[in-house]
Amino acid sequence: MRIYVDFDDCLCETGRAFSELALEMFDKHVPYDRIRFFELDRSFNLDAEQYERLMLRAHEPEMLLSYEATPGAAETINEWISRGYDVSIITGRPSSVYETSRLWLDEHGLKEAKMYCLNKYGRDHFIKNSNSTLEPEDYYKMKFDFAVEDSPKAFSFFEHLPELKVLVFDRPWNRECAFPNGNYQRCAGWEIIRKIVAGELEKDVR
Repeated sequence: MRIYVDFDDCLCETGRAFSELALEMFDKHVPYDRIRFFELDRSFNLDAEQYERLMLRAHEPEMLLSYEATPGAAETINEWISRGYDVSIITGRPSSVYETSRLWLDEHGLKEAKMYCLNKYGRDHFIKNSNSTLEPEDYYKMKFDFAVEDSPKAFSFFEHLPELKVLVFDRPWNRECAFPNGNYQRCAGWEIIRKIVAGELEKDVR
């Protein structure tokens, strides 16, 4: 079994942290449950300069290390790894924060999980001297049976895998999106994801 897992808002509560940062930095009060768009400048009504400042602050090491873990993520992934599943954490974070992100994983019980940085969202220009640790041509050679992802913007990275089952981690910013095909299932949390991968559930549970 080969499984792709996104980092932010699948393994950790990044969206909640961004909501707090937008309030602290710009007095933009948008509670987590009201973050309607994955594009945070739209969700928080930020101009280009504010958005860049928000992204830079959010990628500082002390901020990245402060993000809370999503309940059930580490337990499920470690169970998969113990069964011999090939789990790859593929994040849209820039490679300049690889070491800090790796440390977060280690501190939250995911020392055995592999991690790659792939420029999914064109954000790397905010962080100087950043390159992806996984080039697109190498990513597209990878095969997966399941993917755990929250971002509608990342769905295009699955088009080369017509049989892939995509488990969409339920978040406010993906509730209005249309899924590309019937292989996409909305999942309310890691226990649902674990059961689907184990074959205990076939349909989406909300």
